[in-house]
This record gives sequence, structure tokens and C-alpha cells, in this order.
Amino acid sequence: MKIAIQLAAIAVVCGLSLAARAQGNPIKGETVFKKCKICHQIGDGAQNQVGPQLNGVAGRKAGSLEGFAYSPAMKEAGEKGLVWSDDSLAKYSENPREFVPKNKMAFVGLKKEDERADVIAYLKKFTVK
Repeated sequence: MKIAIQLAAIAVVCGLSLAARAQGNPIKGETVFKKCKICHQIGDGAQNQVGPQLNGVAGRKAGSLEGFAYSPAMKEAGEKGLVWSDDSLAKYSENPREFVPKNKMAFVGLKKEDERADVIAYLKKFTVK
């Protein structure tokens, strides 16, 4: 009985640490975002560059930001219902070319799960309300 309780306690602690990691850390995400700054801006005064500015990207339909010239593939993905949720942002940021084939983004992706979670948490700080 005592072992079962200890195992249950370990499972709870491990589950909590996995949930915390999945949520990401926006402070660490700001550091990871430096890899994205070559093409994207975010925050006050952000403008479209090689890539679209990313204010309000979380929850937005793909390929829909006014004033940015998206690839036909990204526009089509949005028309087919792709919305930037935590899950879709994670999959896209891991391998943009695989997630939306023929899109314009040349970045190879963030291969570390914790970096993807952190950058998503950072992006969500700039959700338009």
C-alpha cells in the first residue's frame, strides 16, 4: 500500500512538471524568439517584414493578417480552417515546410519541444484583445 501511494505521488509530481513544461515560459521564449527576429517583429510598433508581424497570432486564422503577402499555400491553409492554436503553432514551429508545404518560411524550425512551448508562451503575451 505504501509503495502504491509513493508511486501515485511520483506520478502526480511528474504530471505537474510535464504540464508546466507544456505551457512554456514566456521569459525563456523571448530569448528563443531572437531566432525569429530576423524575419518577424512583435510588440508595440511591430510591422511586417520578410515575415508577418506576430501580434495576435495566437488564435488567428492562418494567412489572414491584412497587409502581408502570404504564399498561396498559407492562404489556402487558412481557408481550409487552420487557426494558430498552441498545437498548430507547435507543429508549425517544429517544421514549417512539412506542416504547410510550399509556404514561404525558410526557417528549418525549432527542434526542442521546450523551446517551442516557450516561444508560444511568449507569442501569447501579445494576444490582441
